[in-house]
Amino acid sequence: MSGFGGFLLRRTAGAVVTLLAISVIVYVVFYVTPGNVAQITCGPRCSPEQVHQVAEQLKLGDPLYLRYWHFLQGLFVGQDFSTGTSVEHCAAPCLGQSYQTDQQVLHIILAKLPVSVSLVVGAMVLWLLLGIGTGVLSAWRRGRVSERVLTAVTLAGTATPVFVIGLVLMIVVCGQLRLLPFPQYVNFTDDPEQWAWNLLLPWLSLALIEAAAFARLTRASMLETLAEDHIRTFRAYGVPERSIVGRHALRGALAPVIALNANNVGSAVGGAVLTETLFGLPGIGQELVHAVKVVDLPVVVGMVLVTGFFVVLANAVADVLYAVADRRVVLA
Repeated sequence: MSGFGGFLLRRTAGAVVTLLAISVIVYVVFYVTPGNVAQITCGPRCSPEQVHQVAEQLKLGDPLYLRYWHFLQGLFVGQDFSTGTSVEHCAAPCLGQSYQTDQQVLHIILAKLPVSVSLVVGAMVLWLLLGIGTGVLSAWRRGRVSERVLTAVTLAGTATPVFVIGLVLMIVVCGQLRLLPFPQYVNFTDDPEQWAWNLLLPWLSLALIEAAAFARLTRASMLETLAEDHIRTFRAYGVPERSIVGRHALRGALAPVIALNANNVGSAVGGAVLTETLFGLPGIGQELVHAVKVVDLPVVVGMVLVTGFFVVLANAVADVLYAVADRRVVLA
């Protein structure tokens, strides 16, 4: 196949191969480790009988390739778990069963996912608005005092850890100025207004870090686009500068920004772990920290796989949007 259809097929195949590679790496890192894997998986509080049961469920006596194959089978067709008195079926995609709560890992993740999605998506909207807006303004006001101030602010944002920004915002905005309440997650379906108000500080904490990178990239892309011949032609014909910047230069500068946004989604997932822990949001990040503390290995593995899936999906979508913005990518 050629053209856009072939491009989509290649990107889809690449995403599938990447996901399989992630599953191999995750399995090797977590399940092919020195020591008693069953004891590590079950946790420090398990009895010898429970450890033995976990070893049978993980099929530790089988060769490595068979164990990985059973792991993949759980993802694609599901698997059965023995609870001692009965057998419980875990439907695909089965990410395992928590040995701390006896809940299916997928159910735990789905319960926490709306909080993390709300955090990352809301922060993404803010960092795109702040980053692109600051970059465009900085390129437009090049050489002026305002451009130097914006550059200094973006550099400071890049160098500041997310937990520092979050702490400063809580102390100033919630503690001293009392403009916002201390964040407490509210379901969107219960009260959309309170949902947004309580997530505003976490959004800002995560967005200010990512917006700095977008501002710098947008400024560089805008300056490059503004120096091209067709922009000079528009100016020679008397097209207003605002129209040149907003309609022509910005559209040409957005292609690298789209690619950066996919990478930032991945880094934002990592930042969400700190942000959720700092603000006490009951999302995947906070659950992952708890699972690591109690050594609940199936939950850790499941959340790493889900996080990897969303990062790969974001990059695949970015590739498609990049191709739509610049059709030369399809021919590459």
